[in-house]
Amino acid sequence: MQSKDKDIVDSVIYSYTANNNRLEEENKLLKETINHLQNEVQKFKTPPLMVCEVRSITGETAIIKIPNGNQFSVYISDQCKNLKSGDVVLAEQKNLTIIDKIEVTKTFDVESFVIIEKPNVSWAAVGGLKQQINEIKEVIELPLKKPKLFKELGIKPPKGILLYGPPGTGKTLMAKAVAASTNSTFIEIVGSELVQKFIGEGAKLVKEIFELARKKAPAVIFIDEIDALAGTRMEVGTSGEREVNRTFMQLLAEVDGFAPLDNVKLIGATNRKDVLDPAILRPGRLDRLIYVPVPKKESRIEIFKIHSKRMPLDNDVVIDSLVEKMDGFSGAEINAVCTEAGYFAIRENRKKVHKKDFINAIHKVAQSEKLEGQDYMNMFG
Repeated sequence: MQSKDKDIVDSVIYSYTANNNRLEEENKLLKETINHLQNEVQKFKTPPLMVCEVRSITGETAIIKIPNGNQFSVYISDQCKNLKSGDVVLAEQKNLTIIDKIEVTKTFDVESFVIIEKPNVSWAAVGGLKQQINEIKEVIELPLKKPKLFKELGIKPPKGILLYGPPGTGKTLMAKAVAASTNSTFIEIVGSELVQKFIGEGAKLVKEIFELARKKAPAVIFIDEIDALAGTRMEVGTSGEREVNRTFMQLLAEVDGFAPLDNVKLIGATNRKDVLDPAILRPGRLDRLIYVPVPKKESRIEIFKIHSKRMPLDNDVVIDSLVEKMDGFSGAEINAVCTEAGYFAIRENRKKVHKKDFINAIHKVAQSEKLEGQDYMNMFG
């Protein structure tokens, strides 16, 4: 009996101890959950701090620039030490007292404004532009591949080129091809995106794009629609026009600041060379101006063959006669014709593309261009 009673007592004690341990674990978990929720509530109650840039420092005060461009003289808290001009800081919103310094190199992510890639476009994909390709190879490819040759000859390699001509003629394609041939990082941006809303941000963005290019060198910076940024400067009256000029001047400063044998090259592209400011076109900046025309018959044949080489063509397809009907078409439009011809074949569930498909595609693309031209005339006429 005594042994049995002892077993019962031991069982009760074990059960009590186990329950007590479980309750202590639950209590600990509940306390941690409460602390976490209290911290979360405190985050919601804490007012946000403003990100500002330090312009200058005088004793216990500093001149800061807030995101909308306005500048204020504010106090520096004791916990924030060793500030210098150009630092990015956190300021209390009500009186803008500087609370803390944040370790950042830029106030926005430049990579969200640009397209960065390693293109795989070969020169074989560029048709009908032999002269233009040779010029680009001389100005961009040769200095990147053989910089010592220029050093030995005692000449400075060009810093960049301007590709100009009608839309759809292959300007972007050539820029990607030269980046691929030199194994360079291709950084593409549209000129209008360089003009930012707030004062000074466009110029800062230009500076950071060139810093990014140097970091990822060898690199090719391709600015499409460069006329949006580098148009002829006039007497400016609005803040928007002044901001465009400010951004343009930063672009000129970055180009002039290149080291002679630097492995970052600039390619600009435009449909309106006539509106560009002469400052961007002078020797030492965009050294070579390359006209990219609408392709002639021989070039159209070459482009057509490139875009149709993987298409199963019927025996009735005669390239020469089709190309005759595409007089005035750009390379992009010839590509569109091949794509549309393929769609005509797909609609009839055929595995070969016939002559009539290309004829219909030519009429469709030509009609589309005609309608766009009429819309343009109606808009401005």
